[in-house]
Amino acid sequence: MNPMSMSPNLALNQIVAERQAAGERIVHLGFGESRLPAFGPLMDRLAAGAVRNAYGPVAGSPGVREAVAGYFGRRRLPTGPDQIVVAPGSKPLLMALDLTVPGDVLLPRPAWNTYAPQARLAGKEPIAVPIPAECGGVPDPALLRDRIRAARAEGYDPRLMILTLPDNPTGTLASAAMIRELCAVAEEENLLIVSDEIYRDVVHDPDADYLSPAEVAPARTVVCTGLSKSLALGGWRIGAARFPEGPWGEAIRAGVASVASEVWSTLPGPMQEVAEYAFGEPEEIRERLRAGARLHGAVAREVHRIVVGAGARCRPPTGAFYVYPDFEPVREELAKHDVTDSASLAGRMLDLGIAVLAGHLLGDEPGALRFKCATSMLYGENAEQQETALAAADPLAVPHVRSVLDRIEEGFQRLL
Repeated sequence: MNPMSMSPNLALNQIVAERQAAGERIVHLGFGESRLPAFGPLMDRLAAGAVRNAYGPVAGSPGVREAVAGYFGRRRLPTGPDQIVVAPGSKPLLMALDLTVPGDVLLPRPAWNTYAPQARLAGKEPIAVPIPAECGGVPDPALLRDRIRAARAEGYDPRLMILTLPDNPTGTLASAAMIRELCAVAEEENLLIVSDEIYRDVVHDPDADYLSPAEVAPARTVVCTGLSKSLALGGWRIGAARFPEGPWGEAIRAGVASVASEVWSTLPGPMQEVAEYAFGEPEEIRERLRAGARLHGAVAREVHRIVVGAGARCRPPTGAFYVYPDFEPVREELAKHDVTDSASLAGRMLDLGIAVLAGHLLGDEPGALRFKCATSMLYGENAEQQETALAAADPLAVPHVRSVLDRIEEGFQRLL
């Protein structure tokens, strides 16, 4: 039997749910679910798709692949339908890539907690490279070449590099200059780039300078995306991948489709109906995306203000819905509460009624005083409250949002 345990964010989510059901008051900042209601037009499409009960093509129907290709085309990535595979979430696509492409995997440290376990499940070695000071989601370009050469000297074979744009867990977006530098290393070292862009439509500034590595190194970049974060459809499981043109990209896509045929067969027909509509991006979907990005950005920035006020260093969030504070500046004060590493710090936060995901569970240094705060479940206890927060010009002034933010601030003020 494989000795791996449950994914830590899902395990924490289960623990928090059990404790909340037992009557404990816990603010959940440890799980990156976009807690917003399903958009009405999406539900209509789901109902309309219920008649699609046949398996259909493994890679997806022509209509859904055309829609996803158009989605990428509007983002400066000209794409044909034959470059697309859809799946029940982006997780299976990432796993299928690990099973298809040989070689070990270069990851930023810290990184989303699924990348490394998936690599191990595929028999690969995850090779962590620290992130740069400015942002997360990418290995530090200044350290990457040396780490590749050291890994090869140790007998490993790094051939894939995962970038997350914007990033989970830091909530930041790597600059265009940094992406170009990383693509240059990938060219020199013959790496396949896996660009996880599931948060692309949750960049807070609509005018931000977003550069996909597929624009710079199109022949060696696979892009993964999905609808769980941008449109709050995590439970519906809709993901998509774009593969490079040319023989290498075609071979990788064929390998992923082969894995799909043996593991998930195809994206369920009703979800293909939803995906074709959503990736087609009619105006109502574009407005929903804009409203979501505004809300996520406002609340993430407020939590950033709170953690900095509590003594942490923290990169300002620019995308997704995370902040990643570092409490090293107050290590001596935390030691008085027996807090000496990320595990004990997360335990202290839980005692204060705030659930966070400890940094070591994301591949960070165990002794560091860092954790992930996910800010996307703070918009209300029911659909009506969440829609109110989404529609508000100033979400921070909405009473139920302000109330939970005040509870968070009170908890952080009691940390030391």
